[in-house]
Amino acid sequence: MACSISRVEYFHTTIKDRPGEAYKFLSQLALLRINLLAFTAIPSSKTDTRVTVYPENPKFMKNEAARAGLYLEGPHPALLVQCDDRLGALADIHLQIYDADVNVESASGVTDGRGAFGYVIHVKKEDFEKAAEALGI
Repeated sequence: MACSISRVEYFHTTIKDRPGEAYKFLSQLALLRINLLAFTAIPSSKTDTRVTVYPENPKFMKNEAARAGLYLEGPHPALLVQCDDRLGALADIHLQIYDADVNVESASGVTDGRGAFGYVIHVKKEDFEKAAEALGI
């Protein structure tokens, strides 16, 4: 895999910032047969955590979550990058976005420890098409 960049959608929700809450939320998604491409959780207050999920099938997730009574804000667009890990790979991706005069609002990534990495990029909704085009998708 050289580099694969795709359009994805994500959803937000808020859970209590207590031990086991992420487990309960993720277990509920698993019971609903919702497969995730990515997941983040960041404290949003002293008592709450903002969870962001990137489902493999956003329409399926939206329908199943609604039937289960889960509140999800979204979908919102994002870019999912899956690449071979090499020095400067992230800089090259950001250069393409910069050349399109698009600001990256937030991003998150991790290597897999075997020579590849995954990276999620968020840009403003009005800049999404411009960023996607700059990245060739």
